[in-house]
Amino acid sequence: MASQSMEIVAKALEQQMLHSARLVEEQLDAELDKLERMDEDELECLKERRLEALKKAQKQKQEWLSKGHGEYKEIPSEKDFFTEVKESKSVVCHFYRDSTFRCKILDKHLHILAKKHLETKFIKLNVEKAPFLTERLRIKVIPTLALVKDGKTKDYVVGFGDLGNTDEFSTEMLEWRLGCSDIINYSGNIMEPPAIGQKPASKFTKVEKKTIRGKGYDSDSESDDD
Repeated sequence: MASQSMEIVAKALEQQMLHSARLVEEQLDAELDKLERMDEDELECLKERRLEALKKAQKQKQEWLSKGHGEYKEIPSEKDFFTEVKESKSVVCHFYRDSTFRCKILDKHLHILAKKHLETKFIKLNVEKAPFLTERLRIKVIPTLALVKDGKTKDYVVGFGDLGNTDEFSTEMLEWRLGCSDIINYSGNIMEPPAIGQKPASKFTKVEKKTIRGKGYDSDSESDDD
């Protein structure tokens, strides 16, 4: 009985895959047919539009790079924080402390994501050099990531709770979590966290898109999250 059920499921999946393949093939045929029916003027216009889009993307990339995007850097003081978030539309700021081991774990992943997501600026700030800002943003757990968009704190990633409650979370997991807050351009499935590099026993916390401004936390801990 079980094998019969598996057969039915396998056939249904096969039919679904064939249907999807046919749809893709039909779309490709339609695009090719459209291109074949274009005259020289239309093709030239299409070429110019694509070239213009490439130029625009390159110009945007250069603008981001000129503002410090593409690298994960430390800023010296809380005064610099306000300058950085005013200059860039999307900013991820890691509030860290040298003595907290988990901050070093985050550093490793943020270095990778800074190079991948040029649209967002990635910075870090030592909480011991930013008492006013730490108090203003109600940061009680270290490490904390403040996600800032258009100069306003939109969300926080506090400790590793949203990353599977494990020190072994993957870069893809952090990327997904940042994507949930629209602070980066995320191309994966926002509805489910990735399982790459995770231990089988790890638990994941689904995160809904939300806007938080100056939110306090239920945790009454003022100490490091390690």
